[in-house]
Amino acid sequence: MSSSPGIKRQLVCLLYEALVVFSVLIIGFLLPQIVLSGFGWSASPRELWFHVFALLMLYFVWCWLNGGQTLPMKTWKLRLVDADGSALRPLQAILRYLIAWPSIMCFGIGLLWALVDKDHRFLHDRLAGTKILSTTLD
Repeated sequence: MSSSPGIKRQLVCLLYEALVVFSVLIIGFLLPQIVLSGFGWSASPRELWFHVFALLMLYFVWCWLNGGQTLPMKTWKLRLVDADGSALRPLQAILRYLIAWPSIMCFGIGLLWALVDKDHRFLHDRLAGTKILSTTLD
């Protein structure tokens, strides 16, 4: 059965997600940069930020489109779906990723939004037409 998870559970999952993102960045960003610098190649700050942005987009969008879950979401029994409960569309997953950056980076306003949202959805979920469901009862 699927239901709407509590805000606390979603935020704890987000903390776990930060650890996974850190690991993804070490493997997919730092290691290639170290190897490439060994060959004398260096990237501009803009290229480095693009690398981070694209790497994380690949990780999140791929996970959301292939089962609707990242590793932390699987652990916490959460699933990302369309507002009507169906699987995400590719452009919808990309839109959610793009909106999540300012939603989180602007002092977490998009996360705090869940405190006043009637369905306890994050701002980027509301704007992208997505929602997080619990795959077990809370």
